[in-house]
Amino acid sequence: MRVIVDRGRCESNALCMAAAPEVFEVRDDDLLYVLQEEPDEGLRSKVEQAVRSCPKVALSIVD
Repeated sequence: MRVIVDRGRCESNALCMAAAPEVFEVRDDDLLYVLQEEPDEGLRSKVEQAVRSCPKVALSIVD
């Protein structure tokens, strides 16, 4: 599994960070950082929730 962020759409709303803090982080500079571009399968449900929760549809998963 690989996490893809569309930087043109991302507004750093941090909803993804709330769903999967092991994978996503919004820092003091108000930018989204992907901590694990290829997270372990054990995090799949959290990453899928993060993708679903993104209001700008800026996240996707590629298997």
